[in-house]
Amino acid sequence: MKLHLALLALLGLSASVRAQDIPSPYGAPEHQWATPPAGAPWGSSAGIERGPHGEIWAIDRCGANSCDGSDKNPIVLLDPATGKAIRAIGAGLFVFPHGLHVDRKGNIWVTDGGISKDGAKGLQVLKLSPEGKVLLAIGTAGQRGDDGTHFQSPSDVITAPNGDVFVTDGHAPIANTVPAGLDMRVMKFSADGKFIKQWGKLGAGPGEFNNPHALGLDNRGRLYVADRANSRIEIFTQDGKFITEWKQFGRPSGFYITGDRLYAIDADSTDAIHPGWKKGIWIGSISKALPDAFVPDDGAGEGVVVAPNGNMYGAVNVVPRGITRYVKK
Repeated sequence: MKLHLALLALLGLSASVRAQDIPSPYGAPEHQWATPPAGAPWGSSAGIERGPHGEIWAIDRCGANSCDGSDKNPIVLLDPATGKAIRAIGAGLFVFPHGLHVDRKGNIWVTDGGISKDGAKGLQVLKLSPEGKVLLAIGTAGQRGDDGTHFQSPSDVITAPNGDVFVTDGHAPIANTVPAGLDMRVMKFSADGKFIKQWGKLGAGPGEFNNPHALGLDNRGRLYVADRANSRIEIFTQDGKFITEWKQFGRPSGFYITGDRLYAIDADSTDAIHPGWKKGIWIGSISKALPDAFVPDDGAGEGVVVAPNGNMYGAVNVVPRGITRYVKK
């Protein structure tokens, strides 16, 4: 079986065979499991993350698919046992909160991919304290661009151990706002938000992107990019040197990496979009570059995280909106 799976992975053959052949270590998905503050319906979500003490933060787009004009807090600290909100922060700060990252000190980083109706907010990366204080803003509020002080449509953010900040840009490109092809990139900043460099352009070759959607860092310091519309993972050095690509973990929208384990959530695979593949979470070994578990879920979301007790959580932006729990068998 292992040889069979490895050969399939190397050849890039249909995942439909592998999805049936490899086990799921989790029970059936529990959709719409979490409850936001005041018991309101949970809105769209693409981000969920684990903090340095095992805490779980998630995005709730203010009970809808946008926070523009809302007074709700969209960044929610969850009780991983009950799904109830412990705390919520960020009211009035975001238009379309999308990417979520919790750094080693417990600070929360959020990408905002939208522009407010008045043009005063959006298209920034904000760093918040766990209490909701804005500690840093990267990008120019409400203004698109392709230089080091503007974003086109930032999708995710992650920080390295030395404090460097990486951002994927190009989630929802808008025609005629930046030169063709320059709206798909990874950007690197210093810990205080100063631009260092960027790489990438629209395409399907090495180091090119089509909807770079999420970021991850492994324990070797390599940077993972979910190149979603190209149905692959691209792996780079932190200076932007292309290392390799993986197509054996589905059409990834989000990652969770711990030790040698990679969790890649696929929210989009259908016979029309990614023939032969299924929606769900692919789990596997980084050192072997091979999935060894698959959790099927027709309602899979765009973000995934694993709690200290092994339970897994997904953030869903379409029906069924909200947070899904997967209980470890």
